[in-house]
Amino acid sequence: MGKRILLFEGLDDLRVVSTLCESRGLPDVDEVKQYEGVHRLLESFPIRLKESDVEVLGVVLDADTSPAGRWEAIRKHLAEAGYPDVPERPTPTGTILPPPPASILPRTGIWIMPDNQTPGILEDFLRFLVPDGSPLFSHVCASVAAIPEGERRFSRVAEPKALIHTWLAWQEEPGKPLGLAVREGYFNVASARVDALASWLNRLFFP
Repeated sequence: MGKRILLFEGLDDLRVVSTLCESRGLPDVDEVKQYEGVHRLLESFPIRLKESDVEVLGVVLDADTSPAGRWEAIRKHLAEAGYPDVPERPTPTGTILPPPPASILPRTGIWIMPDNQTPGILEDFLRFLVPDGSPLFSHVCASVAAIPEGERRFSRVAEPKALIHTWLAWQEEPGKPLGLAVREGYFNVASARVDALASWLNRLFFP
């Protein structure tokens, strides 16, 4: 049996998803790797596709401002590698492509944060997991929204990072890293959003 490998855009993505997998009792894969940025991940992706000992390859990356643009970059690599009929859009429940007939290419899966459809990043996914009706998070959102334009040091794309990290900074033990915060119960891991991600991972790696 070949390797089951899961690739991530960054370390926070790896730690958060790994912790969510633990919370759902998913088995370990053979290798997890983060690339310190989407450009390095996209450069490595076509190389990893062609490794002869890989049976299943999963990729988790952010949509940022354009899920369509991010998907098109992935789609191009998949088509060039020899996958037929790559869909024009990512599947909302997470894309999974079987290996082409008579090839050594792996079964491949793509998850584009936060939900395969909308712009955003890992922290947008985590916003879905903030406990419903949290007064503290409502206060965080109001405080960030009230920052004068001239004093705002972060881009609109990075605003979810500001929200999530401010929320964690205002907890009883301030400033926990994202993966540890998930492990220690700051986020609702019973969310339907986690159900969807866990289902994709199960279907991809353990069908």
